Amino acid sequence: MTALDLNSATPLLRQAYDYWLAKCGDRPMPARADLDPAEITPLLPNVILMDVLRDTKPGWPLDFRYRLIGTRVDAMMNGRYTGLRMSEMPHQQPGSRIWGSLQTVTEQGRPQINRVPYVGQHKDFITVVDMVMPLSGDGRQVDMLFCVVEFIPREPLHSRQP
Repeated sequence: MTALDLNSATPLLRQAYDYWLAKCGDRPMPARADLDPAEITPLLPNVILMDVLRDTKPGWPLDFRYRLIGTRVDAMMNGRYTGLRMSEMPHQQPGSRIWGSLQTVTEQGRPQINRVPYVGQHKDFITVVDMVMPLSGDGRQVDMLFCVVEFIPREPLHSRQP
């Protein structure tokens, strides 16, 4: 497996990646059953678990369903997404940055870090950095994605140097 470039990773994302990597053992990726919430309590508010769905909807060879959303992420989203498929949301369908990221990790079986502008009701955030890590029950085909999301706040105007 190619090493992930962690230059844009926050400390929280580095912690998530280290945990994922430790759970891999000698496999290319861990299974969902390997993740123990008690071992990652600091990460839980920032976690999203996505189901990878294949050929479950006509015309959609691939789809993703929000299985679990941490409290911090849920509070920052524009709606309640738990249980929804990305195919049900026009702004998250193929062609969107989030879809592309999830598809790449699903197809390549390797973690990816993304930095995207924040779009939501909390205007004090400027960007979102997330890490998407593959999970596989059989060690080959990605069946779930372990995502950790960090919201990076704007720098307050009064703290900027001239």
